[in-house]
Amino acid sequence: MPRPSPETLAFLSSRRSRPAKTLGPPIPAREALLPLLQIALRSPDHGKLEPWRLIVLERAALQRLGRLAAVRGDALGREPADIEKQGSHFSNAHLAVAVIACPVPSEKIPRIEQTLSAGAVCMQLLNAALAAGWGANWLSGWASHDSGFAAEGLGLDEGEWIAGLIHIGTESSAPPERPRPDPERAITWMTE
Repeated sequence: MPRPSPETLAFLSSRRSRPAKTLGPPIPAREALLPLLQIALRSPDHGKLEPWRLIVLERAALQRLGRLAAVRGDALGREPADIEKQGSHFSNAHLAVAVIACPVPSEKIPRIEQTLSAGAVCMQLLNAALAAGWGANWLSGWASHDSGFAAEGLGLDEGEWIAGLIHIGTESSAPPERPRPDPERAITWMTE
């Protein structure tokens, strides 16, 4: 017989990300962040390959990454407004966790399953931070998909990539609720 958790269901049915630009100090201290990181690592992982790792980015590291985004954006020929927007995601942040996808060679577990596992880590961390009372947002952007930025900025090896940047902090203003998907359009029931 199922043993429901109404509080958890209520949280999941109303959870929403907080815009990263509204997140500031205070941020969780290491002892408050560590349990959230451990929750994130309890994500589905077919084959127990652990095809992901986490890099905690504190303020100075984020500001360095903001400067690097400007350099990489110029080198890639990005538009100035696009460079500014991407750079500000880093330079204005106080704490973010980079979820790094690092697929493991496997004959049994396809790369796509490992990629989905990295995405699950992102979502699990996002929900853990929100459930703990912090504001949180999962961002990416062109810099996250640039191998030069990943290698120079985060020391990623070839074949590794940024699955997501989870920004965590104290929310300064609550955004209005946004429209949600229509279940009638998004759900198909197959009975045979």
